[in-house]
Amino acid sequence: MNVRVRTARLRALLLTLISFFAVAGTATGCTGDGGRPRVVVTTNILGDITREIVGGEANVSVLMKPNADPHSFGLSAVQAAELENADLVVHNGLGLEENVLRHVEAARESGVATFAAGEAVDPLTFRTGDEGGPSEEAGEPDPHFWTDPDRVRKAAGLIADHVVEHVDGVSEKTVRDNAERYDGRLADLTAWMEKSFAAVPGNRRSLVTNHHVFGYLAERFGFRVIGAVIPSGTTLASPSSSDLRSLTQAMEKAGVRTVFADSSQPTRLAEVLSQETGGDVDVVALYSESLTERGKGAGTYLELMRANTTAMVASLTRD
Repeated sequence: MNVRVRTARLRALLLTLISFFAVAGTATGCTGDGGRPRVVVTTNILGDITREIVGGEANVSVLMKPNADPHSFGLSAVQAAELENADLVVHNGLGLEENVLRHVEAARESGVATFAAGEAVDPLTFRTGDEGGPSEEAGEPDPHFWTDPDRVRKAAGLIADHVVEHVDGVSEKTVRDNAERYDGRLADLTAWMEKSFAAVPGNRRSLVTNHHVFGYLAERFGFRVIGAVIPSGTTLASPSSSDLRSLTQAMEKAGVRTVFADSSQPTRLAEVLSQETGGDVDVVALYSESLTERGKGAGTYLELMRANTTAMVASLTRD
């Protein structure tokens, strides 16, 4: 093969490689965004809140897909790289994103600004001594703060602060205006939930869930958490027969006839509990830990909270 042919083939190979990496860079968001600042958010609930605040001032990338479980979802290599190339990473913290925290920590160690929303909103701890038996994580911080919209208001304001401080090129006025407008919508949500829950009589304000997820809602709106089918703050745990027996007894004592289960998780365990109590228990699906796709019932945080409140009130006031 002569030198001219080898040179032509080498040039063709180089052009092919350049084209490949250009396409790959565009697909992963590394190029083609005009150099706009980037905020990466781990969970889709926080992602929706962050998008409301950031608006069009930066690219907001959400790692967790709709209907996913925050306790178990993982990242691709491309998503892990997104974290380390972000201007700001917003995550829940408090152990929620169990398979993602090491990537967030790696991003932080590489110099990326990170904000753990759950750690900044006066977190509760999982309780012990409920009638359904102690939580396996009693005394540990509860990451499910979003079930209290007042804490979300605080988190939203802090997200705005972090965006203004750490994301270059954004308009502070626009971000602040977005945050103020969203804060008003959250205040309206709180008032609506208070009015809605007022219809639930005192003797029916007891909750049993698939796992411990509504502690913040219970504290804010005057409910009592009897227990959970999975006596843990994570869906990765599983109950023992003694756990189910203790919870069944607690439900009978409190007259609870409804189990609330996450709509993105199988309700098998709640159905088993229903069988333990003679089948006289309703299993009601709620959107507790993940948004759905748009138009599927809980495409935004506000939709999720309104849908859950409506379903809970209907179940707890049913004759």
